[in-house]
Amino acid sequence: MDMDYFRNAIRYYYTKIQETNEPYFWYYLADAQLRAGLTEEALQTINNALLLPNPYPSRKELLEVQAKLQSVSLREINLNGPSIVTAKQGDIDGDGIIDNVFLTANSTPDSPFWENITLIVQNGKTNHDQQIPLKNNAGYNPTLFLGDVTGNHVDDILVIIDTGGSGGTIYAYLFSCINGQVRQIFDSDVFNEDYKYSVTYLDQYKASVISYKRKEKYILDLTYKGQEYLSDIYDGNGVLVAPIEGWVNPLSGLYPVDFNRDGTYDLKAYQRIAGQYNADSLGFVQTVLKWNGQEFVPDRQNVAIFGGDYR
Repeated sequence: MDMDYFRNAIRYYYTKIQETNEPYFWYYLADAQLRAGLTEEALQTINNALLLPNPYPSRKELLEVQAKLQSVSLREINLNGPSIVTAKQGDIDGDGIIDNVFLTANSTPDSPFWENITLIVQNGKTNHDQQIPLKNNAGYNPTLFLGDVTGNHVDDILVIIDTGGSGGTIYAYLFSCINGQVRQIFDSDVFNEDYKYSVTYLDQYKASVISYKRKEKYILDLTYKGQEYLSDIYDGNGVLVAPIEGWVNPLSGLYPVDFNRDGTYDLKAYQRIAGQYNADSLGFVQTVLKWNGQEFVPDRQNVAIFGGDYR
């Protein structure tokens, strides 16, 4: 059969859907589109068919077709550009139709390092792509999370990239659909500039961590570090031999957590506290961030330390 046959079939099924919206016309429309080589259009038709109360021939069969079409779609994208590192599906714009979200990047030979990492949001209704470059677009293990972080019952997009630095830091970006456009609403660089601290060793095996953002002070008990560690920096009376200043590293973890089990996620941020050197970990500053409609603000903050031997 020639292409004119399939084009005519596509027009016919479009007309029948507008007239009756019968589920089997959606299925045959997707079949005609696929036979005409219109993979993306066929995938969108299947996505729409799955929204019907009683899809034809069955929801299970349509999901199987959807999975096959998604696999073909990913291969086609791979042939024409950078590799797809990871992909997720969710309703990004709130229209009730599932959208596709990808992270694409260029691999480096014999290395897990990725370059030119780019966020791509494919509108499920129109199949149009929005490409969103990332400010820090190179690193390791790029990942995606989709979930409602802003409380508008629509999926937001969280992108995390490991920097590979000695402090175990990350790049983190959160995107939300605002007025039909995907826009960035969280930037780890901005967070790091806003959340500053001082770390000071004190006499009697203690250290203070001052959070300037929260205007709070935390006192750490360093006895869990052990006698060998303490004897190098304290005398026999527990007095510091010399002043020591530590520091708090940039963001090393950002995790969406639904604390209230209401479908809306908060962000739990981790920053590692360093003592005399980077590998000398004293604990973590943990900050829970909530969206207030304009920005993420700290809801609460605490410091967690590591446990020592129990005798």
